Amino acid sequence: MSEPVEVVRNARSRRAKLSVDPASGRVRLTLPLRAPVKPALLWAEGQRAWIDAQRARLPRPRPLVPGGVVPFGDDLLTIEWREGAPRRIERDGAVLRCGGPRDGLPRRIETWLKREALRVLSAETAEFAALAGVGVTRVAIGDPRGRWGSCASSGAIRYSWRLILAPDFVRRATVAHEVAHRVHMNHGPDFQALVEQLDESDPAKSRAWLRANGAALHWVGRES
Repeated sequence: MSEPVEVVRNARSRRAKLSVDPASGRVRLTLPLRAPVKPALLWAEGQRAWIDAQRARLPRPRPLVPGGVVPFGDDLLTIEWREGAPRRIERDGAVLRCGGPRDGLPRRIETWLKREALRVLSAETAEFAALAGVGVTRVAIGDPRGRWGSCASSGAIRYSWRLILAPDFVRRATVAHEVAHRVHMNHGPDFQALVEQLDESDPAKSRAWLRANGAALHWVGRES
């Protein structure tokens, strides 16, 4: 196979299973614990048409380049770059003004987005925590593939920075969900009731949006 295949062992698997990760485009081969790898890879090689079809349905890359558009909450920001302008990045309405060398521009824009994500998510976490009457010891961001937020028993909450790219109602619903875990470290009826109390929108609506569009957020900043 022309690209590497990620081989994963799963105790619950009864047969080989091939998948294409919608967030990364990686080909994953899941095998039972004792299944031999070599014949499974040969089988996967024969699934080339299926793999190509799955990849054709992947989200399109959205590179952070001059003239590009980046989602930001409920808005779309157009990247405007002038080499002679100051190196700092500033939002001006629907425009993201950028200066400095062209080299490293995507990295600088991503750094700005992460900084904004931490600022907004920290403020919204404090807002929902006050409503729930709980404390949060720390707010942090990362770039996980499999989850949008997590709450530790220590009181620390960690989010995907890519939530800043999602509509406001989706981001705020995620914050409400994680803050509710400061009261209930489970997904039982009491937890669900608190989420519905904190969330201004229908929690099911935000979950549906992430199922349908969440993978595309991982393609923002990826080169074509």
